[in-house]
Amino acid sequence: MAIGQFVKSADFKSEKHVPVIELPADVKAGEPFFVTVSVGKEIAHPNTTEHFINWIALYFKPEGEGPVTQLAKFEFVAHGESTKGANQGPAYTDPFGTAKVKLNAPGTLVAVSYCNIHGLWESSAEVKF
Repeated sequence: MAIGQFVKSADFKSEKHVPVIELPADVKAGEPFFVTVSVGKEIAHPNTTEHFINWIALYFKPEGEGPVTQLAKFEFVAHGESTKGANQGPAYTDPFGTAKVKLNAPGTLVAVSYCNIHGLWESSAEVKF
């Protein structure tokens, strides 16, 4: 059994669980740039004590050869929990993170998010020089 069979994907404009990858249009080899990953860009995810995005991981697969490299992982651990009850807490973290990366080869960025109720979701973006 492979983990990939449990990972779902869809268009982020119609599904609130899909991670969105945003990067500049003109990435240059060997030069740092910012990559933002988020969930809920078009359709907000609830982000409640009962239903939340726990983490988003960002990976890079170079074109042609080489292993997949994990670039960043963002954990979101405040969802309104409180001793007063669910969704009564003073703090929430939205599923959003930015990483500064440098790539020496073209390839594919892959983001994977985890919803505590709906499981794993992924999306990808090509990086060309």
